[in-house]
Amino acid sequence: MQGLSEDGRQLVEAMASRHGVSTDAVTQLLMAIAAGGGRQAQFHHPDLGGMGQWSQGGMIMVGDMFNNGLKFRVDALCNDLAAALQASSPFVVPPQSSQSQSQSNGASGIGATSGSSLFVPGPSGSRWPEELGAPASTGSQNDLHYAVFPATHRLAIDQRGRVTVYDTADHRISGFSQQQSGDQSITFTSQHGLVRVADLAVVSPSPATAPEPQAPAAEQAVPKAHPAPAPPPVNVVANPAITISDDEIFSRIERLADLRKKDIITAAEFEAKKAELLARL
Repeated sequence: MQGLSEDGRQLVEAMASRHGVSTDAVTQLLMAIAAGGGRQAQFHHPDLGGMGQWSQGGMIMVGDMFNNGLKFRVDALCNDLAAALQASSPFVVPPQSSQSQSQSNGASGIGATSGSSLFVPGPSGSRWPEELGAPASTGSQNDLHYAVFPATHRLAIDQRGRVTVYDTADHRISGFSQQQSGDQSITFTSQHGLVRVADLAVVSPSPATAPEPQAPAAEQAVPKAHPAPAPPPVNVVANPAITISDDEIFSRIERLADLRKKDIITAAEFEAKKAELLARL
């Protein structure tokens, strides 16, 4: 639970027990809601149905889109965490709905007392470089953690304690995928479709390589053998980008519309998927 104070750790453990999810899932969700100002979050965790989004007021989407029980549980957990954040910090916007206010009263007794701090102050409280600012979304799969910083066009990936920062250019990242076998290659989706992390420019691997000390003048005349360069921090296998025709995009939207008419999916789910498909035109 890197970055959490003692109050924060107690809150996470209590919330995990209350909502039946892991402490890692609660920690990620707490960080994501804090980054969203207490009103929204983007997350990616198997305990929460994979990739999802939450907005204060009732909008909830999870990867397992037809699991209404999971949606209700994640929404309740988000509202409890948002209430706890509001109780601990005056800078987080308070929830407005009556449901959130009711849950706020319940959450305030779970390690979230007014004026307490849930996070460790200073740069040591985060695994991400301080100059990137607050991430818009975070997630993890297996031993890999990632954070997206759209304001600075950066993607940070922590793999086995080694953080690498990438330049995302004009990509609007909406989801990650890590291969579960072989070398665990990494891809993400954006308005351009499926993109390989290997195609992004590396901004700064961490820890940075220290400059090699200069040898005395007497020794500089003797050639020295240098070790081979270190391999890149993330081993990514090239996967061809998935492209679909315009006709297939419109056909998929029509099928989604039929599902919406039959109330198989919600209006929010339909609009989100429709926007994603239209972005590929």
